[in-house]
Amino acid sequence: MDLFADLPPPDSGKSSSKNDSGLFGDLPEPSGPKGEKRKQDINDDTAPHSKRRLQNDHVKFLLKGFVTERMGEREDMQDAHVIMDDFKSEFDDVEIPHDVSRLAYYAIFDGHAGAEAAKFAAKNLHKNIVRKFPKGEVVNKDKEIKRCLVDAYRKTDEEFLQEATKHNPTLKDGSTAVSILVINDVLYVANLGDSKFLFQYEERLRIQKSGGNVQDGRVLGILEVSRSFGDGRFKGCGVIATPDVLRCSLTDKDKFLLLACDGLWKGFEVDEALKYINDILEEEKPERGKDSEDVTETSVYETACSRVAGDAIRKGSSDNVTVMLVEIKNQS
Repeated sequence: MDLFADLPPPDSGKSSSKNDSGLFGDLPEPSGPKGEKRKQDINDDTAPHSKRRLQNDHVKFLLKGFVTERMGEREDMQDAHVIMDDFKSEFDDVEIPHDVSRLAYYAIFDGHAGAEAAKFAAKNLHKNIVRKFPKGEVVNKDKEIKRCLVDAYRKTDEEFLQEATKHNPTLKDGSTAVSILVINDVLYVANLGDSKFLFQYEERLRIQKSGGNVQDGRVLGILEVSRSFGDGRFKGCGVIATPDVLRCSLTDKDKFLLLACDGLWKGFEVDEALKYINDILEEEKPERGKDSEDVTETSVYETACSRVAGDAIRKGSSDNVTVMLVEIKNQS
């Protein structure tokens, strides 16, 4: 099953590489007990699914996010993340189209050269999405949502670069990102930076046209990514904060979303990680008919996040590891 079957072909000037920061799990429906308690995130909705049902014609699937982070062998944690199962509550007085029944937002930020860019983006990117979100009714909603995300990413980058110059010395921090904006049952996935398969021909050519160069797969032989928040010293060499944005719709076959920083992929191949998570979910599946079903269904995702993050480090990843799973549950 191809979640991106309804996507237009990629622009000729953009990389068509695999997104190393986030992917979709098309797996059997999981549920189960156990797992350590996750930390509470910004506007995290912890109410059971049965108490959060959305009765409207635009939303078929309920979503709930879970996350685990591990420091690995690093001296500090440079990742940041946001879970907003109910992103609509952030809009307050902002007018949104009448047919938008549900908004959710999930993001992981993978910092480098420090944690400040990742923390800043986690605090501000969603606020800029709210500010840039299409107001009232729009003719081409997909186009406007994509523009909203691109503008929000660029604005967040500009704001951080301004903040970085207020420090002495100027902050050199940077961050890649993957975010998912959910509108009803449609996902808009924005990816900024891709540390494994980034420098394809188009990206290398763009860097060179901007006055930079790529040495050993890195901008100026130093920076491993060509798109990021921050990294002010490389902005004149073609490093930009323009994300690639993909659109796809949830289907009955989709059971969860997986977002992760590249620390996970240093310990797992993509297919290996999906099978590993699926095995955990099946292994931890609870017995049916128990009164605590909602609780155990929550716990199995916590268990899966924790175990796959920990095992990535045991399998050789020395980087920070952040793993986020978003449960997709059919409410019909």
